Amino acid sequence: MRFLFIFFILVPLGEMLLLFEVSDRIGSLTTLGMVVATAVIGVQILKRQGFATLTRANEKLQSGQLPAQEIVEGMLLAAAGALLLTPGFITDTIGFVLLTGPLRRKIARSVVRSGMVKAMGGPASGASFGHFSSRGDQQGRPGGPNVYEGDYHEESASLPESERKSDADSDKKDQ
Repeated sequence: MRFLFIFFILVPLGEMLLLFEVSDRIGSLTTLGMVVATAVIGVQILKRQGFATLTRANEKLQSGQLPAQEIVEGMLLAAAGALLLTPGFITDTIGFVLLTGPLRRKIARSVVRSGMVKAMGGPASGASFGHFSSRGDQQGRPGGPNVYEGDYHEESASLPESERKSDADSDKKDQ
């Protein structure tokens, strides 16, 4: 709760004070230009970093691993984008820190290791994200019931001619 107070009250106040001070020193149009320039540059960097993270996530999915690190990095990139589009120098600085690859990866790794997000192996080894496991019940405990859902449809070409006609007749009755 205290964090939200700081974030939504104190940060905007600090941003305004800093913007006023900078505009007094270098001029209001120059300050406005700097704020717009940081947003434009930040969005361009954000696009490149986002595509690189998405590519790494797809590679992990293709190899059967859960991309927990990349998911957290994606969330950090989304936060960086929001901060960069918010006018101000404080939020832009935090946004650029989150865009910095090595720092973002380090933050994401610490979030994954902290236990907020659990990631272990691929689907065959019981990968889990949060409290859901691909093996076991929904609380992530091994040994729960396995439930497989799906539809079954028998191809007509594999049936003898006599069964195809009776099968077609029963389909018409169902409709």
